[in-house]
Amino acid sequence: MLIYLDMCSIQRPLDDRTQLRVALEAEAVLGILGMCESGQAELISSDALEYETGENFYPLRQSYAFGVLAKASRVVRLSATIEDRARELNAAGFTPLDALYLACAEAAGVDYFCTCDDRLLRRARAGHPGLPKVVTPVELIAETEA
Repeated sequence: MLIYLDMCSIQRPLDDRTQLRVALEAEAVLGILGMCESGQAELISSDALEYETGENFYPLRQSYAFGVLAKASRVVRLSATIEDRARELNAAGFTPLDALYLACAEAAGVDYFCTCDDRLLRRARAGHPGLPKVVTPVELIAETEA
């Protein structure tokens, strides 16, 4: 099983866990990373994730994200095809970076694209052919445990 975590999912374990939703998502992300470390799943990274991580001016968050990305079995490199697809997704209403993440995940053939971003989740679920299954971290854990 191939999994692509967007940056908000990667960073979720570092967020304030006083809200139940955040606490559940943080634990789910840690569980997903554990699945990847044990070989039950493969984490896929991308140039887009590496770029956003490098732009993070919080040293702890940057270091943590680079550590997560280092566990990826594969890094999707940007190409003209991926950039064209990202432009299509951006025109369909996704933010430029989310469109790039989705295009990278699609190109990698991931089974699941995991996000904590409600807006991205709603837009992806509105029906966009070719996209991998877009889920929250909690939904992904529930699907893999079923």
